[in-house]
Amino acid sequence: MAKTTQMLKGLLEGCILRIVSRYETYGYEIVEKLMEYGFQEISEGSVYPILIRLEKRKLLRSEMKKSPLGPMRKYYYLTEDGHKELKEFINSWKHIKENVDHVLEE
Repeated sequence: MAKTTQMLKGLLEGCILRIVSRYETYGYEIVEKLMEYGFQEISEGSVYPILIRLEKRKLLRSEMKKSPLGPMRKYYYLTEDGHKELKEFINSWKHIKENVDHVLEE
């Protein structure tokens, strides 16, 4: 499990950027989406630090909005730099996946 967690750290940023690129969303909803996609070992405790890091790098921006249920929520949006980073992530992932697939197929 520790090996899986290490590998996921770098990939989660790109996955989170992709989720946020589709629509405005908030932290807990991102965790739920990741779990729907099969990332069962993901927790809020691992996603929120990534959101903070992405926001500090100006790849995401956030806005507090009234929630239909309960307290205000922090909604995230992709910035222009975030869109560029997402494109780079997708291209890098395709290249890495292709290379790993070649190794594993032999």
